[in-house]
Amino acid sequence: MNTAPLSAPAEEVRRLTAEEQYIWRSYTEAATLLEDHLDRRLQRDAGMPHVYYGLLAKLAESPRRRLRMTELARCAKITRSRLSRAVARLEKNGWVRREDCPSDKRGQFAILTRAGYGVLRRTAPGHGYAVRQAVFDRLTPEQQKSLGEIMRIIADGLQPSEAGADLPWLR
Repeated sequence: MNTAPLSAPAEEVRRLTAEEQYIWRSYTEAATLLEDHLDRRLQRDAGMPHVYYGLLAKLAESPRRRLRMTELARCAKITRSRLSRAVARLEKNGWVRREDCPSDKRGQFAILTRAGYGVLRRTAPGHGYAVRQAVFDRLTPEQQKSLGEIMRIIADGLQPSEAGADLPWLR
């Protein structure tokens, strides 16, 4: 794996081949179009962006449907300030509420409300359909398996190994 810093001298950096450039651009175009497709679907179906759906889903999967705000930011890979704005909007809709953490005066929990769980349950079938139609129906079972393996390798390779890493969701 090439981990050369972006500021490395040009002669030390391996440039992308034409094939690698094609693959990279195909990936970024597909990722952008997929996110936009899912975002538009969720805006239409539930009046929320895709990132909010992900927050509700993460809370629904958590014990007692609650997570510390810092943990939710880490799971969603978004800054704490962006999470705070998102949770404020979800609170306004009645889908999430905040609760102070008894063991840490600065900490808060985000808690999925009954209404939030209801909107998630109503929205999940359409979201699943959109994902299936956009991704899985276009791939053979072998391609699906390969895609999963490839994405896992990339995600695992990008996971921070240091607790003190400068990550947006820790800010």
